[in-house]
Amino acid sequence: MIKMKVPCFLFRRLKKMADNESLGNIGGRTLSKPPTPGDIFFDKSFRFLTRAFTWATIFLLAFIVYKIGGEALPAFSDLGINFLFTSAWDSSEDLYGLLPQIWGTLYSSFLALILGGFFGITIAIFITQDFLPYQIEITLKNIIELLAAIPSVVYGLWGIYVLVPLIRPFANFLHEYLGWIPFFSTRLSGLGLLPAALVLSIMILPTVAAISQDAFKAIPQKTKEAAFGMGTTRWEAILLVLLPTASGGIFGALVLGFGRALGETMALAMLIGSMSTVTLSVLSPADTIAALLANTFPEAARGLETAALMYAACVLLLITLLVNIAGAVIVAKTTQGGDKR
Repeated sequence: MIKMKVPCFLFRRLKKMADNESLGNIGGRTLSKPPTPGDIFFDKSFRFLTRAFTWATIFLLAFIVYKIGGEALPAFSDLGINFLFTSAWDSSEDLYGLLPQIWGTLYSSFLALILGGFFGITIAIFITQDFLPYQIEITLKNIIELLAAIPSVVYGLWGIYVLVPLIRPFANFLHEYLGWIPFFSTRLSGLGLLPAALVLSIMILPTVAAISQDAFKAIPQKTKEAAFGMGTTRWEAILLVLLPTASGGIFGALVLGFGRALGETMALAMLIGSMSTVTLSVLSPADTIAALLANTFPEAARGLETAALMYAACVLLLITLLVNIAGAVIVAKTTQGGDKR
């Protein structure tokens, strides 16, 4: 009799627990109870606020574009498309051209992306792939993140008083012995593309490194184990397996870093030299659209010059928009499963 009662008791006990769990009753608490009026009110309020802030953001962006575009209308009609392909900027003669600034914006951002992207991805690899002791890894990660908190004007002052004197001998050495190469065809007299690009690469480094770390951490552990199980070394696994797997996230990091570089103003205005030239030499002064707006707007006269500056702002907005759209498309195609979306 005892042998029959124990299994029946356990069976009834387990059956009761299974029924309670299937009904959402665990530990005397019912998880599947209907929502209270407070829950319904909170849910509706959250949905309303989310939609309201979404539409407010859209309307704010549309209003900004409308105001800038409206101020730029006189320049659109008077200067036309030639504004993008001429170099003169003379307010006394009402001659305005944006080609040197467009070139300087793209060229300086590209140089910064090469340097900042390379070091950002390298740092992400060393932090996420167990190359460093844990304490050193955390310290390095915190230092990289703190770089994003430094104001751009501090970067500009550091570039003027520390970086430029430091790199000038090396830059003049490059010009003296490699001056036949277009990239070193001029002498670095002080401010120029090289110090601006170096400072800009440091400024975008936290963005590239942080997002690249997330991309590497998102790789399943089974992928790493499979790579090592096939007999690969650590660097073979990183270069042949992990980098291609994380390529979508890494490219997203590079796109965001490039967008960050395109819109940077103060540090570039202090370091790039503000000279309207189109050159391949990284040792020559140059100019960017953001620096042009920052340096010229305070003294700009009402009329065509202000409209030309608004035209330049629209061009900068368009360039940034195209870069981000292109980046989103490529990320969607390179991310696993992106073609199916």
